[in-house]
Amino acid sequence: MSKQSEIFNRISEAVRNHSLTEPFTVNDVNIECDNFLAKSPSFLSKHCKDNPGNRKVYFERVNKGLYRLYKTG
Repeated sequence: MSKQSEIFNRISEAVRNHSLTEPFTVNDVNIECDNFLAKSPSFLSKHCKDNPGNRKVYFERVNKGLYRLYKTG
């Protein structure tokens, strides 16, 4: 499993368990997931829908600094 998918899986699990509510911020993720994004605070923005680097899309930006899981279909 890649580090990216590990981060995404951890965030997804926190949302499913209702310990992390959408929309969330980097700080929210760090609080609920033991500082998981401390070394990669740009992870959410880099993996948003329409990201300039064509990275895998995991999140959707709903406002500046606010994200939710990207739902396909």
